[in-house]
Amino acid sequence: MSSTPNPPRHEPEAPRDLVGVGIGPFNLSLAALAHPLAELDAVFYEQRPGFDWHAGLLIDGATIQVPFLADLVTLADPANPWSFLNYLKARDRLFPFYFAERFHIRRAEYDAYCRWVAESLPGLCFSHQVDAVRWNSERDLFEVDFTRLDAEGEAESLGRTYTRNVVLGVGTVPHVPDPLRPLVESPGVPVVHAADYLDHREAFLAAEHVTVVGSGQSGAEVFLDLLRNRPAGREKLHWIGRGEAFAPMEYSKLGLEHFTPDYTRYFHALAEPVRDRLVAAQWQLHKGIDADTIAAIHDELYRRTLHGGWPEAVLTPGVQVRTAGRVATTKVELHLEHVQQGTRSRLTTDAVVLATGYRERPLGRLLAGLDPYLRRDNSERPRVDERFRLVLDPSVTGTAYVQNAELHTHGVGAPDLGLAAWRSATILNTLTGKDPYPLPARTAFTSFGLEQRATSVPQARQTKVITPLVDRP
Repeated sequence: MSSTPNPPRHEPEAPRDLVGVGIGPFNLSLAALAHPLAELDAVFYEQRPGFDWHAGLLIDGATIQVPFLADLVTLADPANPWSFLNYLKARDRLFPFYFAERFHIRRAEYDAYCRWVAESLPGLCFSHQVDAVRWNSERDLFEVDFTRLDAEGEAESLGRTYTRNVVLGVGTVPHVPDPLRPLVESPGVPVVHAADYLDHREAFLAAEHVTVVGSGQSGAEVFLDLLRNRPAGREKLHWIGRGEAFAPMEYSKLGLEHFTPDYTRYFHALAEPVRDRLVAAQWQLHKGIDADTIAAIHDELYRRTLHGGWPEAVLTPGVQVRTAGRVATTKVELHLEHVQQGTRSRLTTDAVVLATGYRERPLGRLLAGLDPYLRRDNSERPRVDERFRLVLDPSVTGTAYVQNAELHTHGVGAPDLGLAAWRSATILNTLTGKDPYPLPARTAFTSFGLEQRATSVPQARQTKVITPLVDRP
Protein backbone atom coordinates (compact mmCIF):
# COMPACT_ATOMS: atom_id res chain seq x y z
CA MET A 1 0.00 0.00 0.00
CA SER A 2 1.40 3.36 -0.98
CA SER A 3 2.31 5.84 1.78
CA THR A 4 1.39 8.75 -0.47
CA PRO A 5 -2.27 8.43 -1.55
CA ASN A 6 -3.09 10.02 -4.87
CA PRO A 7 -5.01 13.30 -4.71
CA PRO A 8 -8.73 12.90 -5.43
CA ARG A 9 -9.95 13.86 -8.88
CA HIS A 10 -11.15 17.45 -8.79
CA GLU A 11 -11.86 20.27 -11.21
CA PRO A 12 -8.99 22.78 -10.72
CA GLU A 13 -11.17 25.88 -10.55
CA ALA A 14 -13.96 24.36 -8.44
CA PRO A 15 -13.72 25.53 -4.83
CA ARG A 16 -13.19 23.03 -2.07
CA ASP A 17 -15.16 23.10 1.14
CA LEU A 18 -12.01 22.62 3.21
CA VAL A 19 -8.26 22.59 2.63
CA GLY A 20 -6.01 21.37 5.41
CA VAL A 21 -2.40 22.51 5.64
CA GLY A 22 -0.19 19.91 7.30
CA ILE A 23 -0.87 16.24 8.07
CA GLY A 24 0.17 15.55 11.62
CA PRO A 25 -2.03 13.74 14.17
CA PHE A 26 -4.42 16.70 14.52
CA ASN A 27 -5.22 17.26 10.85
CA LEU A 28 -5.19 13.49 10.35
CA SER A 29 -7.89 13.34 13.03
CA LEU A 30 -9.87 16.01 11.18
CA ALA A 31 -9.48 14.14 7.88
CA ALA A 32 -10.64 10.88 9.47
CA LEU A 33 -13.75 12.47 10.94
CA ALA A 34 -14.44 14.39 7.72
CA HIS A 35 -14.25 11.22 5.63
CA PRO A 36 -17.79 9.92 6.42
CA LEU A 37 -19.30 13.33 5.58
CA ALA A 38 -19.96 12.64 1.91
CA GLU A 39 -21.16 16.18 1.19
CA LEU A 40 -17.85 17.69 2.39
CA ASP A 41 -15.16 18.14 -0.27
CA ALA A 42 -11.90 18.23 1.69
CA VAL A 43 -8.23 17.82 0.82
CA PHE A 44 -5.12 17.94 3.00
CA TYR A 45 -1.58 18.88 1.93
CA GLU A 46 1.72 17.85 3.54
CA GLN A 47 5.23 18.60 2.29
CA ARG A 48 6.74 15.38 3.67
CA PRO A 49 6.53 12.23 1.52
CA GLY A 50 4.51 10.35 4.14
CA PHE A 51 3.21 10.51 7.68
CA ASP A 52 6.01 11.08 10.19
CA TRP A 53 5.45 11.61 13.92
CA HIS A 54 8.52 12.38 16.07
CA ALA A 55 10.48 9.57 14.44
CA GLY A 56 13.65 10.48 16.35
CA LEU A 57 11.94 9.79 19.68
CA LEU A 58 10.33 6.41 18.96
CA ILE A 59 12.62 4.92 21.61
CA ASP A 60 12.03 1.26 22.33
CA GLY A 61 9.54 0.94 25.18
CA ALA A 62 8.53 4.64 25.32
CA THR A 63 4.78 5.12 25.67
CA ILE A 64 2.46 7.98 24.81
CA GLN A 65 1.17 9.87 27.82
CA VAL A 66 -2.54 9.53 27.04
CA PRO A 67 -4.70 6.38 27.00
CA PHE A 68 -5.27 4.55 23.71
CA LEU A 69 -8.83 5.94 23.64
CA ALA A 70 -7.22 9.28 22.76
CA ASP A 71 -6.78 8.12 19.19
CA LEU A 72 -7.77 10.14 16.13
CA VAL A 73 -11.55 9.64 16.38
CA THR A 74 -12.86 7.62 19.34
CA LEU A 75 -13.67 10.41 21.82
CA ALA A 76 -15.92 12.00 19.18
CA ASP A 77 -17.10 8.92 17.24
CA PRO A 78 -16.37 5.51 18.85
CA ALA A 79 -17.84 3.67 15.85
CA ASN A 80 -15.57 5.41 13.34
CA PRO A 81 -13.64 2.98 11.07
CA TRP A 82 -10.37 4.85 11.71
CA SER A 83 -10.22 4.05 15.43
CA PHE A 84 -7.23 2.41 17.09
CA LEU A 85 -9.30 -0.64 17.95
CA ASN A 86 -10.31 -1.04 14.31
CA TYR A 87 -6.62 -0.76 13.39
CA LEU A 88 -5.91 -3.67 15.73
CA LYS A 89 -8.78 -5.64 14.22
CA ALA A 90 -7.47 -5.01 10.70
CA ARG A 91 -4.09 -6.37 11.81
CA ASP A 92 -5.55 -9.38 13.68
CA ARG A 93 -4.14 -8.04 16.92
CA LEU A 94 -7.27 -7.45 19.02
CA PHE A 95 -6.83 -10.50 21.25
CA PRO A 96 -3.09 -9.92 21.90
CA PHE A 97 -3.90 -6.32 22.81
CA TYR A 98 -6.75 -7.50 25.06
CA PHE A 99 -4.41 -9.75 27.03
CA ALA A 100 -1.58 -7.21 27.07
CA GLU A 101 -3.83 -4.95 29.21
CA ARG A 102 -2.14 -1.77 28.05
CA PHE A 103 -4.02 1.45 28.63
CA HIS A 104 -1.05 3.52 27.47
CA ILE A 105 0.33 2.14 24.21
CA ARG A 106 3.89 2.46 23.00
CA ARG A 107 4.79 5.50 21.00
CA ALA A 108 5.93 3.38 18.06
CA GLU A 109 2.54 1.66 18.01
CA TYR A 110 0.69 4.98 17.95
CA ASP A 111 2.90 6.04 15.04
CA ALA A 112 2.16 2.77 13.21
CA TYR A 113 -1.58 3.31 13.76
CA CYS A 114 -1.42 6.84 12.34
CA ARG A 115 0.54 5.54 9.34
CA TRP A 116 -2.18 2.95 8.73
CA VAL A 117 -4.78 5.71 8.65
CA ALA A 118 -2.65 7.97 6.46
CA GLU A 119 -1.94 5.21 3.98
CA SER A 120 -5.60 4.24 3.67
CA LEU A 121 -7.54 7.50 3.97
CA PRO A 122 -8.38 9.30 0.72
CA GLY A 123 -7.94 13.03 0.31
CA LEU A 124 -4.38 13.24 1.68
CA CYS A 125 -1.76 14.74 -0.61
CA PHE A 126 1.78 14.16 0.56
CA SER A 127 4.80 15.76 -1.14
CA HIS A 128 2.73 18.95 -1.50
CA GLN A 129 4.33 21.99 0.10
CA VAL A 130 1.89 24.82 0.81
CA ASP A 131 3.58 28.14 0.06
CA ALA A 132 0.89 30.72 0.76
CA VAL A 133 -2.70 31.23 1.86
CA ARG A 134 -4.49 34.34 0.61
CA TRP A 135 -8.00 35.76 0.59
CA ASN A 136 -9.38 36.44 -2.90
CA SER A 137 -11.96 39.14 -2.32
CA GLU A 138 -13.24 38.97 -5.91
CA ARG A 139 -14.15 35.29 -5.65
CA ASP A 140 -14.86 35.27 -1.88
CA LEU A 141 -12.55 32.29 -1.53
CA PHE A 142 -9.17 31.42 -0.07
CA GLU A 143 -6.34 30.77 -2.51
CA VAL A 144 -3.88 28.07 -1.43
CA ASP A 145 -0.67 27.97 -3.46
CA PHE A 146 1.44 24.81 -3.28
CA THR A 147 4.48 23.15 -4.81
CA ARG A 148 4.49 19.48 -5.78
CA LEU A 149 7.73 17.81 -4.72
CA ASP A 150 9.48 14.88 -6.32
CA ALA A 151 10.93 11.85 -4.53
CA GLU A 152 14.06 13.85 -3.62
CA GLY A 153 12.03 16.71 -2.20
CA GLU A 154 12.77 19.03 -5.13
CA ALA A 155 10.15 21.26 -6.74
CA GLU A 156 8.33 19.51 -9.55
CA SER A 157 5.38 21.77 -10.39
CA LEU A 158 3.19 24.51 -8.97
CA GLY A 159 -0.50 24.40 -8.18
CA ARG A 160 -3.35 26.42 -6.68
CA THR A 161 -6.52 25.40 -4.90
CA TYR A 162 -9.53 27.54 -4.04
CA THR A 163 -11.46 26.80 -0.87
CA ARG A 164 -14.21 28.21 1.32
CA ASN A 165 -12.44 27.16 4.50
CA VAL A 166 -8.89 26.37 5.51
CA VAL A 167 -7.45 24.67 8.58
CA LEU A 168 -3.82 25.09 9.64
CA GLY A 169 -2.28 22.11 11.38
CA VAL A 170 1.38 22.70 10.67
CA GLY A 171 2.62 21.41 14.01
CA THR A 172 5.60 22.44 16.08
CA VAL A 173 9.32 22.78 15.51
CA PRO A 174 12.22 21.72 17.76
CA HIS A 175 13.37 24.51 20.05
CA VAL A 176 17.12 25.10 20.33
CA PRO A 177 18.25 27.63 22.98
CA ASP A 178 20.20 30.54 21.52
CA PRO A 179 23.53 29.66 23.26
CA LEU A 180 23.53 26.25 21.58
CA ARG A 181 22.22 27.20 18.17
CA PRO A 182 25.67 27.77 16.55
CA LEU A 183 26.80 24.29 17.64
CA VAL A 184 23.67 22.60 16.27
CA GLU A 185 24.08 24.38 12.97
CA SER A 186 27.79 23.50 12.64
CA PRO A 187 28.50 20.34 10.64
CA GLY A 188 30.26 17.55 12.47
CA VAL A 189 29.56 18.88 15.96
CA PRO A 190 27.85 16.19 18.14
CA VAL A 191 25.07 18.49 19.38
CA VAL A 192 21.57 17.49 18.21
CA HIS A 193 18.00 18.07 19.28
CA ALA A 194 16.21 15.08 20.82
CA ALA A 195 13.93 15.11 17.76
CA ASP A 196 16.87 13.54 15.90
CA TYR A 197 18.09 11.32 18.73
CA LEU A 198 17.55 7.92 17.14
CA ASP A 199 19.37 9.00 13.96
CA HIS A 200 22.49 9.61 16.07
CA ARG A 201 21.97 7.03 18.82
CA GLU A 202 24.91 4.82 17.93
CA ALA A 203 27.25 7.81 17.98
CA PHE A 204 25.94 8.80 21.43
CA LEU A 205 26.41 5.30 22.77
CA ALA A 206 29.99 5.30 21.47
CA ALA A 207 30.84 8.76 22.85
CA GLU A 208 32.97 8.81 25.99
CA HIS A 209 30.82 11.37 27.80
CA VAL A 210 27.27 12.49 26.96
CA THR A 211 25.23 15.37 28.35
CA VAL A 212 21.44 15.54 28.16
CA VAL A 213 19.96 19.03 28.47
CA GLY A 214 16.29 19.27 29.41
CA SER A 215 14.34 18.10 32.46
CA GLY A 216 11.08 17.05 30.77
CA GLN A 217 9.78 13.76 29.39
CA SER A 218 12.02 13.65 26.32
CA GLY A 219 15.12 14.33 28.40
CA ALA A 220 14.14 11.57 30.83
CA GLU A 221 13.55 9.06 28.03
CA VAL A 222 16.85 9.84 26.32
CA PHE A 223 18.77 9.70 29.61
CA LEU A 224 17.16 6.36 30.50
CA ASP A 225 17.96 4.87 27.11
CA LEU A 226 21.60 5.97 27.35
CA LEU A 227 21.88 4.77 30.95
CA ARG A 228 20.54 1.32 30.14
CA ASN A 229 22.98 0.86 27.29
CA ARG A 230 26.26 2.12 28.80
CA PRO A 231 28.57 -0.05 30.93
CA ALA A 232 28.07 -0.08 34.70
CA GLY A 233 30.59 2.09 36.51
CA ARG A 234 31.52 3.88 33.28
CA GLU A 235 28.24 5.53 32.38
CA LYS A 236 29.79 9.02 32.09
CA LEU A 237 26.45 10.79 31.78
CA HIS A 238 25.27 14.25 32.80
CA TRP A 239 21.60 15.20 32.91
CA ILE A 240 20.84 18.86 33.50
CA GLY A 241 17.78 21.04 33.12
CA ARG A 242 16.43 24.47 33.97
CA GLY A 243 13.54 23.09 36.01
CA GLU A 244 13.91 23.21 39.77
CA ALA A 245 13.45 19.43 39.96
CA PHE A 246 13.08 16.35 37.81
CA ALA A 247 9.40 16.64 38.61
CA PRO A 248 6.58 14.20 37.86
CA MET A 249 3.79 15.21 35.56
CA GLU A 250 0.49 16.03 37.24
CA TYR A 251 -1.55 12.90 36.63
CA SER A 252 -4.22 12.87 39.32
CA LYS A 253 -7.78 12.19 38.22
CA LEU A 254 -8.99 15.71 38.93
CA GLY A 255 -5.77 17.24 37.65
CA LEU A 256 -6.37 15.57 34.30
CA GLU A 257 -9.64 17.47 34.02
CA HIS A 258 -7.55 20.41 32.79
CA PHE A 259 -7.53 18.46 29.52
CA THR A 260 -11.29 18.50 29.06
CA PRO A 261 -13.49 20.65 26.83
CA ASP A 262 -14.93 22.16 30.03
CA TYR A 263 -11.57 23.58 31.06
CA THR A 264 -10.75 24.66 27.50
CA ARG A 265 -13.94 26.74 27.37
CA TYR A 266 -13.27 28.17 30.84
CA PHE A 267 -9.71 29.11 29.91
CA HIS A 268 -10.75 30.77 26.66
CA ALA A 269 -13.18 33.04 28.50
CA LEU A 270 -10.47 34.40 30.84
CA ALA A 271 -8.77 37.74 30.33
CA GLU A 272 -5.63 37.65 28.20
CA PRO A 273 -3.18 38.53 31.04
CA VAL A 274 -4.69 35.80 33.24
CA ARG A 275 -4.34 33.23 30.45
CA ASP A 276 -0.70 34.13 29.93
CA ARG A 277 0.07 33.73 33.63
CA LEU A 278 -1.71 30.37 33.74
CA VAL A 279 0.15 28.89 30.76
CA ALA A 280 3.48 29.66 32.42
CA ALA A 281 2.37 28.37 35.83
CA GLN A 282 0.84 25.11 34.58
CA TRP A 283 4.04 23.60 33.21
CA GLN A 284 3.72 20.48 35.36
CA LEU A 285 0.46 19.59 33.64
CA HIS A 286 2.25 18.96 30.35
CA LYS A 287 6.00 19.39 30.81
CA GLY A 288 6.67 17.10 33.76
CA ILE A 289 7.95 13.53 33.57
CA ASP A 290 5.79 10.43 33.58
CA ALA A 291 6.01 8.79 37.02
CA ASP A 292 6.83 5.39 35.51
CA THR A 293 9.79 6.88 33.63
CA ILE A 294 11.11 8.50 36.82
CA ALA A 295 10.73 5.16 38.62
CA ALA A 296 12.54 3.32 35.81
CA ILE A 297 15.47 5.77 35.99
CA HIS A 298 15.74 5.38 39.74
CA ASP A 299 15.50 1.58 39.47
CA GLU A 300 18.30 1.51 36.89
CA LEU A 301 20.52 3.77 38.99
CA TYR A 302 19.80 1.71 42.10
CA ARG A 303 20.55 -1.55 40.30
CA ARG A 304 24.01 -0.24 39.50
CA THR A 305 24.79 0.22 43.22
CA LEU A 306 24.17 -3.42 44.19
CA HIS A 307 27.87 -4.30 44.17
CA GLY A 308 29.02 -1.12 45.84
CA GLY A 309 29.84 2.28 44.46
CA TRP A 310 27.67 4.74 42.60
CA PRO A 311 27.02 4.98 38.87
CA GLU A 312 29.05 7.62 37.07
CA ALA A 313 25.99 9.70 36.31
CA VAL A 314 25.30 13.25 37.46
CA LEU A 315 21.70 14.49 37.60
CA THR A 316 21.41 18.22 38.36
CA PRO A 317 18.21 20.25 38.01
CA GLY A 318 18.06 24.04 38.26
CA VAL A 319 20.90 24.53 35.78
CA GLN A 320 20.86 26.69 32.67
CA VAL A 321 23.38 26.84 29.83
CA ARG A 322 24.74 30.38 29.58
CA THR A 323 27.09 29.89 26.64
CA ALA A 324 28.65 26.99 24.77
CA GLY A 325 31.55 26.41 22.42
CA ARG A 326 33.92 23.87 20.96
CA VAL A 327 37.09 22.68 22.64
CA ALA A 328 39.73 21.54 20.13
CA THR A 329 37.81 19.71 17.42
CA THR A 330 36.00 16.88 19.19
CA LYS A 331 34.59 18.22 22.46
CA VAL A 332 31.98 20.72 23.60
CA GLU A 333 32.28 23.07 26.57
CA LEU A 334 29.10 24.17 28.31
CA HIS A 335 29.15 27.20 30.60
CA LEU A 336 26.57 26.52 33.29
CA GLU A 337 24.81 28.54 35.95
CA HIS A 338 22.89 27.15 38.90
CA VAL A 339 19.78 29.28 39.23
CA GLN A 340 19.25 28.90 42.99
CA GLN A 341 22.88 28.95 44.12
CA GLY A 342 23.95 31.64 41.70
CA THR A 343 27.12 29.62 41.04
CA ARG A 344 28.78 29.00 37.69
CA SER A 345 30.79 26.12 36.29
CA ARG A 346 32.10 24.57 33.08
CA LEU A 347 31.34 21.14 31.74
CA THR A 348 33.37 19.48 29.01
CA THR A 349 31.54 16.74 27.15
CA ASP A 350 31.81 14.73 23.95
CA ALA A 351 28.20 14.94 22.82
CA VAL A 352 25.01 16.81 23.75
CA VAL A 353 21.35 15.86 23.34
CA LEU A 354 19.03 18.85 23.54
CA ALA A 355 15.71 17.74 25.00
CA THR A 356 14.62 21.37 25.04
CA GLY A 357 11.11 20.96 23.74
CA TYR A 358 9.14 22.32 20.82
CA ARG A 359 7.55 25.62 19.89
CA GLU A 360 4.54 26.41 17.74
CA ARG A 361 5.62 26.71 14.13
CA PRO A 362 5.56 30.39 13.11
CA LEU A 363 2.64 31.14 10.82
CA GLY A 364 3.93 34.50 9.58
CA ARG A 365 5.26 33.36 6.19
CA LEU A 366 2.31 31.11 5.48
CA LEU A 367 -0.26 33.73 6.45
CA ALA A 368 1.48 36.77 5.01
CA GLY A 369 -1.36 37.10 2.50
CA LEU A 370 -3.92 37.16 5.31
CA ASP A 371 -2.02 39.56 7.53
CA PRO A 372 -4.13 42.63 6.64
CA TYR A 373 -7.24 40.74 7.74
CA LEU A 374 -5.90 39.17 10.95
CA ARG A 375 -7.05 40.48 14.31
CA ARG A 376 -4.34 40.28 16.97
CA ASP A 377 -4.16 40.42 20.76
CA ASN A 378 -2.05 42.76 22.89
CA SER A 379 1.02 40.60 22.30
CA GLU A 380 0.52 40.62 18.51
CA ARG A 381 -0.58 36.98 18.47
CA PRO A 382 -3.50 35.95 16.24
CA ARG A 383 -6.80 35.99 18.06
CA VAL A 384 -8.61 32.64 17.99
CA ASP A 385 -12.27 32.32 18.92
CA GLU A 386 -13.78 29.58 21.08
CA ARG A 387 -14.37 27.36 18.05
CA PHE A 388 -10.75 27.49 16.84
CA ARG A 389 -11.35 30.09 14.14
CA LEU A 390 -8.86 32.86 13.45
CA VAL A 391 -10.58 36.17 14.06
CA LEU A 392 -10.52 37.91 10.68
CA ASP A 393 -11.87 41.14 9.29
CA PRO A 394 -15.65 40.90 8.67
CA SER A 395 -15.00 41.35 4.93
CA VAL A 396 -13.56 37.81 4.87
CA THR A 397 -16.53 35.50 4.50
CA GLY A 398 -14.43 32.33 4.61
CA THR A 399 -13.16 30.72 7.80
CA ALA A 400 -9.60 29.82 8.81
CA TYR A 401 -9.23 27.29 11.63
CA VAL A 402 -6.09 26.41 13.59
CA GLN A 403 -5.01 23.22 15.36
CA ASN A 404 -2.26 23.29 18.02
CA ALA A 405 -1.56 26.96 17.41
CA GLU A 406 -3.90 28.24 20.11
CA LEU A 407 -2.05 27.60 23.38
CA HIS A 408 -2.37 31.29 24.24
CA THR A 409 -6.15 31.25 23.81
CA HIS A 410 -7.20 27.69 24.70
CA GLY A 411 -4.61 26.57 27.25
CA VAL A 412 -2.60 23.45 27.99
CA GLY A 413 -4.99 21.17 26.11
CA ALA A 414 -3.99 22.65 22.74
CA PRO A 415 -1.12 20.19 22.08
CA ASP A 416 -2.75 17.27 23.93
CA LEU A 417 -3.70 14.22 21.85
CA GLY A 418 -6.64 13.57 24.13
CA LEU A 419 -8.51 16.62 22.80
CA ALA A 420 -7.75 15.95 19.13
CA ALA A 421 -11.02 14.23 18.23
CA TRP A 422 -13.15 16.72 20.19
CA ARG A 423 -11.47 19.70 18.52
CA SER A 424 -11.82 18.11 15.08
CA ALA A 425 -15.50 17.42 15.72
CA THR A 426 -15.98 20.98 16.94
CA ILE A 427 -14.46 22.30 13.72
CA LEU A 428 -16.61 20.04 11.54
CA ASN A 429 -19.79 20.86 13.46
CA THR A 430 -19.08 24.55 13.05
CA LEU A 431 -18.10 24.27 9.39
CA THR A 432 -21.10 22.21 8.31
CA GLY A 433 -23.65 23.73 10.67
CA LYS A 434 -25.32 20.30 10.85
CA ASP A 435 -23.87 18.91 14.09
CA PRO A 436 -22.70 15.60 12.56
CA TYR A 437 -20.83 14.82 15.79
CA PRO A 438 -22.97 15.59 18.86
CA LEU A 439 -20.63 16.58 21.68
CA PRO A 440 -21.19 16.36 25.43
CA ALA A 441 -22.34 19.45 27.27
CA ARG A 442 -20.28 18.52 30.34
CA THR A 443 -16.98 16.64 30.56
CA ALA A 444 -15.52 17.35 34.03
CA PHE A 445 -16.59 17.00 37.64
CA THR A 446 -14.68 20.18 38.41
CA SER A 447 -16.49 23.51 38.05
CA PHE A 448 -13.64 25.80 37.08
CA GLY A 449 -15.43 29.09 37.69
CA LEU A 450 -18.22 30.51 39.81
CA GLU A 451 -20.21 31.43 36.73
CA GLN A 452 -21.34 28.48 34.64
CA ARG A 453 -21.56 29.22 30.93
CA ALA A 454 -24.11 27.52 28.72
CA THR A 455 -22.53 25.57 25.88
CA SER A 456 -23.96 25.02 22.43
CA VAL A 457 -22.80 24.24 18.95
CA PRO A 458 -23.62 27.24 16.77
CA GLN A 459 -24.25 27.05 13.06
CA ALA A 460 -21.24 27.71 10.84
CA ARG A 461 -22.85 30.85 9.48
CA GLN A 462 -26.32 32.03 10.26
CA THR A 463 -28.08 34.65 8.22
CA LYS A 464 -29.44 37.42 10.34
CA VAL A 465 -33.18 37.13 10.79
CA ILE A 466 -35.15 40.20 11.81
CA THR A 467 -37.46 39.36 14.69
CA PRO A 468 -40.97 40.47 13.72
CA LEU A 469 -42.73 42.92 15.95
CA VAL A 470 -45.68 41.47 17.80
CA ASP A 471 -48.28 43.00 20.03
CA ARG A 472 -47.84 42.02 23.65
CA PRO A 473 -50.93 41.50 25.77
